[in-house]
Amino acid sequence: MTIQPSEDEVVSYFDKLSNWGRWGPDDRLGTLNLITDETRRAAVRLIRDGQAVSLSRDLDPLNPDPLGYGTVLQRYMEIDAGSQLVGRDDLRFESVREYVGIVAHGSHTHLDGLAHFSWGGKNYNGFDASDTSSTRGARSLSIHHARSGIVTRGVLLDIAAVHDVPWLPPGHAITPEELVAAEQRQAMTAGLGDALLIHTGNFARVAAEGVHPQQHQPGLAAATLPYLRERDISVLGMDGIQDVIPSAYTTPDLTMPVHTVALVALGLWLIDNAALSELAAVCDSRRQWDFFFAMLPWRMVGVTSSVVNPIALF
Repeated sequence: MTIQPSEDEVVSYFDKLSNWGRWGPDDRLGTLNLITDETRRAAVRLIRDGQAVSLSRDLDPLNPDPLGYGTVLQRYMEIDAGSQLVGRDDLRFESVREYVGIVAHGSHTHLDGLAHFSWGGKNYNGFDASDTSSTRGARSLSIHHARSGIVTRGVLLDIAAVHDVPWLPPGHAITPEELVAAEQRQAMTAGLGDALLIHTGNFARVAAEGVHPQQHQPGLAAATLPYLRERDISVLGMDGIQDVIPSAYTTPDLTMPVHTVALVALGLWLIDNAALSELAAVCDSRRQWDFFFAMLPWRMVGVTSSVVNPIALF
């Protein structure tokens, strides 16, 4: 059984697991470099009958923060905008337009870009954290660098099913052994360039029991970081925020070690709060846990996140 790494060992992962320089000194894509043209062609060959499953939660202005993160979701709607546009009020048609404002790092399903976290004043590949400012945005590492989209093989590892439960309890720290147990149960492994999705049943538990009063939730233990590096996956998604909450470490620097090491050292893009319950049910019914995966983030310059609606296609 894996022993929890010490705080010093987790800090050493910034060097031991680093992808800095792997794709050149000016690389801004990180693990998205692992998705090649052949990777995408191979993913297309997984499509058999065209069944599609959305992996995103709804964005509802009437319920903007279902996970209790303090999320802001604004919608201001203008009715009968057509009359105002043409300067007449006797038109037979009406049009509607609206302003929408989103804090993407919150309850919504969203993609974390590589400028989201820093360590020791540095972002992924050695870019200065000071390159990101509230006035000029993320100048070196921005979500728009993923402008070609993320299209690859998706793999679901169902950890709740490993334990034969509908959901893992809050605070459950997933170990490398559990990830391997899911691979063995499903007779498949995550590998080079894959989008790895990990099902814990977290949102089914929230729907049944409500948000945990201390925001505790299941997630990956820091000990899984070498697994993520060895598997060379391109993007990691969970029905939560990857890290187990609470962290096993007392230092505030390691409140979210998986987020910090993954984004800064590995250059691994993260999908927070994916909706995976339907996907887990479909995979189980088909006895197939890999699929065509597609996600098209915003092509928006200078931001560290994008609300997304990933799709699994069978």
